[in-house]
Amino acid sequence: QVQLVESGGGLVQPGGSLRLSCVVSGSIFSINKMGWHRQAPGKQRELVAAFTRYGTTMYADSVKGRFTISRDNAKNTVYLQMNNLEPEDTAVYYCYVDSTIPTVTYWGQGTQVTVSS
Repeated sequence: QVQLVESGGGLVQPGGSLRLSCVVSGSIFSINKMGWHRQAPGKQRELVAAFTRYGTTMYADSVKGRFTISRDNAKNTVYLQMNNLEPEDTAVYYCYVDSTIPTVTYWGQGTQVTVSS
């Protein structure tokens, strides 16, 4: 059984930083992408950052230069370092793994990030 558990969210002032962590447990045979989405109130869930199957990274334009995705394969953990946070970054952040065998997307339970003074 695959499980994704996020941590690291919280309340931070504009300009501050947070680091999110996502521990992945269980067996995943083939990964297409893994990373982070977010969903703000009243908005659709959107991609924030992800690793592709080739090991390259992809970012939403709104976070480029401020957010960095990384991973520790030995710990089965994916991180999202968020710097220079803005109020517009306020959302629930979800870790995800997009599997190809079987074709399914696994999601974490989400962690709230609030950027406010």
